[in-house]
Amino acid sequence: MFRKEYIQEAYNRGKNQSQPKRRSDSFFDNEVQRYYFKLVEEYPSFLTPHSKPFDPLELARQTEEIVGKGNSRKYTDFYCTGVYGGISTGYTIGCCLRCVFCWVDFSRDFPLQTGQFFSAQHAFQNLNHNARKAGVKKMRISGGEPTLCPEHLVSVLELIRETPCLFILETNGILFGNDPDYVNRLKKYRNIHIRVSLKAGNPEGFERRTGGKGEFYELPFKAVEYLKKEGINFHVAAMTDPGLMPGEERKMMLTRLKSIGYNDYLEEERCDPYPSTAVRLEKAGYKLRK
Repeated sequence: MFRKEYIQEAYNRGKNQSQPKRRSDSFFDNEVQRYYFKLVEEYPSFLTPHSKPFDPLELARQTEEIVGKGNSRKYTDFYCTGVYGGISTGYTIGCCLRCVFCWVDFSRDFPLQTGQFFSAQHAFQNLNHNARKAGVKKMRISGGEPTLCPEHLVSVLELIRETPCLFILETNGILFGNDPDYVNRLKKYRNIHIRVSLKAGNPEGFERRTGGKGEFYELPFKAVEYLKKEGINFHVAAMTDPGLMPGEERKMMLTRLKSIGYNDYLEEERCDPYPSTAVRLEKAGYKLRK
């Protein structure tokens, strides 16, 4: 739908977070392209120190309208990678947070212009084919928040349950924490392991590093509670890089986990300097470590 110059213009606006002089309507071919460009302008991309905090549940809804269609969802690629000892991966699009330390490419910020739709059946076929070809026994959906478009996710899980593969579900916990019934739907899948990634230990840290309103910082902790209650196999990860999360906030996070009864393995993450990560950190006002 877009020519390259449209994508570049959208990229520059998101990257610079500025308000350049608007081009005349002759820049656009027709009304449809003007409509979609308006969506690009309004859809949150990179954070800056002046970004207005957003409702991550509302952003989830907006994103699902872009990346979901029936039981289909947008992907950019399917491949195998060496993490988790070898795993077949579907690289999907769309997230309801705007973490400054996010490693994924710019499809996160501009989902309208990237990827193509794959049905659950087609996505599973690609995941299964690559797993067999590489001789691996694990699958995942990565690159975006996999709990968006729940019908697509559940349909993929239904197909994977008939294989000997383990499905690793990496999530920010926002939708699970908001909807215990969603968590309940997953407990029948015995070949699933969920990795809940905490972004902050208090509302202020959550708001600054994810862009979501601080009042929503509790949702990932609620997700941990619901997963524990349902007896689903999971563990907690957290971006505790000292260059991003102050030591006192880390202590608050650990105290909060203990208070909800989580005393198991905590995977503590460090920020990797992917090119997209470097842009996001810089635009959010973080000084990059040499």
